[in-house]
Amino acid sequence: MGMSRFYRLLEEMEGPLFLHVNTRWNREALNRLFFVLTLMGGATFCLGFSLLAGLFGHGAWSTAGWQSLAAVAVSHLPVAIAKRSAPRKRPYQVYPHANTGKRPLRDPSFPSGHTTAAFAMLTPWMMAQPLLIPLLLPIAFGVALSRVYFGLHYPSDTAAGALLGSVTALLVSFWIS
Repeated sequence: MGMSRFYRLLEEMEGPLFLHVNTRWNREALNRLFFVLTLMGGATFCLGFSLLAGLFGHGAWSTAGWQSLAAVAVSHLPVAIAKRSAPRKRPYQVYPHANTGKRPLRDPSFPSGHTTAAFAMLTPWMMAQPLLIPLLLPIAFGVALSRVYFGLHYPSDTAAGALLGSVTALLVSFWIS
């Protein structure tokens, strides 16, 4: 089965969920919340926060910062490869009535780089202090949801990004300990 056929099958299955989140949830309070969450999943925030934690944190916090920094950087290699080798249209390109921001991205949709970065950055923190899981895991999932909300990714794009970011962070934690 070719990638375009596979993507069409995915669109049939997850299109209704995408449209529900993207068109029915669009409220002013959610716009603000998801805008902040989207920023937290951006490369600039993830790399900058991780670097500062690595430089200025102490003990396990410094280690988590360096692990986060490495995981975010390393995880974006497979993201770039997937986007080039198996390009997928963004949902707003398939559903013209989808809600988007002022300047929607035009590069391929699969996988979500923001979601990858969020999970790559936050997984080491959750490993360093499991008591943070109830706080950090909803933030990571919020970043993923924000990408669907803004019409930039399908749920499967964000699921792939979450898996990729988490696995990369786990592997990096064995390398940097």
